[in-house]
Amino acid sequence: MRDIPEASKTDVSAQGGRPPAIEVAGLSKRVADASGELTILHNIDFTVQPAETLALVGASGSGKSTLLGLLAGLDTPTTGKVILDGTDIFALDEDGRAAFRKAKLGFVFQSFQLLGHLTALENVMLPLELRGDDGARDKAAAMLERVGLSSRLKHYPKYLSGGEQQRVALARAFVTEPPLLFADEPTGSLDAATGEAVIQLMFELNRERGSTLVLVTHDASIAARCGRTLTIAAGRLV
Repeated sequence: MRDIPEASKTDVSAQGGRPPAIEVAGLSKRVADASGELTILHNIDFTVQPAETLALVGASGSGKSTLLGLLAGLDTPTTGKVILDGTDIFALDEDGRAAFRKAKLGFVFQSFQLLGHLTALENVMLPLELRGDDGARDKAAAMLERVGLSSRLKHYPKYLSGGEQQRVALARAFVTEPPLLFADEPTGSLDAATGEAVIQLMFELNRERGSTLVLVTHDASIAARCGRTLTIAAGRLV
């Protein structure tokens, strides 16, 4: 039986036997630098319940994006555990973590991360095709219609505005209906009005699909829309 902190066990009971969507225990990240060793994250512990919305906030360089990368299994910790939807992701090898992300996780990046040689429709189809889903084209088209881009299906990213590209990225993140959604400064590359429209759409989609949302942001007004906020300072939760 895996070692779960007492706080996590209490949370499981409080949810009527449902496990937390995310359990983080003793998570630390250290890297070598010119002075010997730099601690980016120090002994992080928290849980997130299914369908909860959580904002990670902190100054630039505080470690919040590093933490999000560890939660997604895009990086590996020096110590500690991350258990997502009941799976200890660092007990998996790299291929196993990649397969887990395809099955369970959506990710929205500040820089959109669209593939320039694919149309909007093809970008949204990609995670469905990688997963082997049937009807990828119809599902992707329906999702792009939901985000208001039904007239842009055949457009390549370079012909889309920043707000349109981020809506394509949202469609791609939500199209597989993942139980977990991570977003890293999703409005950081957008002007205020476009960013507001995108963030409103993201929360609407999240409510519709009941996923668990973890959002990294420096914007207090965006963080206030989440059910809970965790603040990181110098690699520690405060």
